[in-house]
Amino acid sequence: MTGYDHTMTIWSSVDDLAAQISDSARVALVRDGCGVSMAMTRALVRRRIRDLKLVNVPTGGIQTDLLIGAGCVAELETSGVSLGEYGPAGRFANAVQRGTITLKEATCPAIHAGLQATEKGAPFLPLRGILGSDILRFRPDWLVIDNPLSKDGADPVVVIPAIAPDVALLHCPMADDAGNVWVGRERDLITMAHASAQTLVTVERRYAGNLYDEPTLAAGTLSAFYVTAVAESAEGCKPLGLPGHYGEDTAHLQAYALASRDDAGFAAYLDEHLPQVAAA
Repeated sequence: MTGYDHTMTIWSSVDDLAAQISDSARVALVRDGCGVSMAMTRALVRRRIRDLKLVNVPTGGIQTDLLIGAGCVAELETSGVSLGEYGPAGRFANAVQRGTITLKEATCPAIHAGLQATEKGAPFLPLRGILGSDILRFRPDWLVIDNPLSKDGADPVVVIPAIAPDVALLHCPMADDAGNVWVGRERDLITMAHASAQTLVTVERRYAGNLYDEPTLAAGTLSAFYVTAVAESAEGCKPLGLPGHYGEDTAHLQAYALASRDDAGFAAYLDEHLPQVAAA
């Protein structure tokens, strides 16, 4: 891949990246602590996107909760949403209780299997670990079949349909001019990009040179072939942290957890941090 030039990758602005996501798009979001693009999240809220179908890979946190609270989400597939040590995700819990979003309950292995199926060009992947669990009652699209390769009678497996997001949203430490993106050890980000029709990435900085020319970086690099557009956004994960670069904003996350508990608190949060949305 050394010297590879993928001319389709576009360096752009955060707002221009957000403009590429349409209402009702199926959007894959990474879990807290491994590259959440909060810069893109705020841009989507500002432009009042609607009816998104979110896929948490495999769990969600403040990014998912904020999009739900701002009225951007119609459907969510997830294995869990919380604010971690800061408490429950208030807007998510409220939306589920009120029935304002469609919730597709999943498990971490099931979400990974669905994305890997698309990555491999397969219609489904099999799993065994959820056999006998109550979750099968709520997922009629997860089918239990007999292992077609078994020679010893019944051998049930669950088949998980392929998950094919329209867009994957990532935040990474850096990208080079060709659009190759360094994800480091966060291999989920590569799976998401492989499975998605588009991958939009915000990064801390531009890398001078080609990432594939540096032996210590090449193995952790996502090829520009899978990247649609990149925007530079320093501290684009804040208030979350980016491991190895900066920590989370504890005070902000604590304040958000409290604000998310009720409508008035969340409205006050928007008024402070996204006033153009609150004023609409």
